[in-house]
Parts: sequence; structure tokens; C-alpha cells
Amino acid sequence: MEILTWILDGAIEHRDSMGTGAVIRPGELQHMTAGSGILHSEFNPSPKDPTHLLQIWIVPEKKNLKPEYEQLAFPDKDLRGKFLHVAGPKAPITIRQDADLFIARLDQNDETKHEIKSGRHAWVQVAKGNVRLNDVELKQGDGAAISKENEIRVVAQEPSEVLLFDLA
Repeated sequence: MEILTWILDGAIEHRDSMGTGAVIRPGELQHMTAGSGILHSEFNPSPKDPTHLLQIWIVPEKKNLKPEYEQLAFPDKDLRGKFLHVAGPKAPITIRQDADLFIARLDQNDETKHEIKSGRHAWVQVAKGNVRLNDVELKQGDGAAISKENEIRVVAQEPSEVLLFDLA
């Protein structure tokens, strides 16, 4: 699997059999290729603060890839008001599948768009807030599958955080 972890609140600590140990916080994206095999653990390092995260598992383009670990911080200013390309075959975080992840943090009334090329699809996940997606109301926790559209338009009804997957 190609595993992406995006922290919304709190933190998660990661340890694995490759010797990697890291704490992931909001604004940081973790990627792990499980590939041919890896042992790992993840836990909340805080005895009192809760952790809220999204973890996305994507089937890779082929089996038995070499296990890998990446973690990269994306400054709030880069995510603010627009979709930022954060993961994919040709993105800052590399995943081995024809899928791209974009993340946006939107203030109330912010609008951002994303073009969907012919033959592609999208999944939009509202991580925080409340948005209008092509005139459909979505709230925190909602997801939407999109096909046969050439553009995704997201307007924040309140401060929001949205993940967009552009898929083959």
C-alpha cells in the first residue's frame, strides 16, 4: 500500500523497522510505502491532547515495492486559499499510482477551482468546515465522488480544509 497520513489536530508518532522515528503534526504529510513489507507503529505521543487525522491507503501501481518513508511540511501560506499539489507521481511527496492529492485551507467565502482532465475522476473529502462543491453543500466528514465534470469549484461557507484526489 501507499499510505498517506494528514494530521488535522494533535500529533502522531511513527516508528518503523527501517529505523525511522518521527512525530507528525498539522501541516505535515507522511507517506509510507509498505511495499514488500515493513513493521511500524503509530500512537498519540500526548497523554492529554487528542489526535485527529486522515489516513489514506492507495493500492500502488505494482506489488513488492521497496518500503519507503517520507515526511514533508507544507506551510500554511502555501495551502491557504488554493489547492496545493502535495502528493502524486510528480509531486513533492511521491506515490506510485496515477493519483494526485491536493489540499486547500480556505477562509470563509474563499473559492478555489481545480480542472479535471477528460477521462479522469475526483474524490473530495471535507476534513474541516463546510463548503459548497459545484453547488452541493458538504460538511466536515463528507466526501464526494466526481465524474464527467471538467471543473471542481469549492466555496468555503466557514473556515475549511479540503482534500482533493485527482484520479485515473
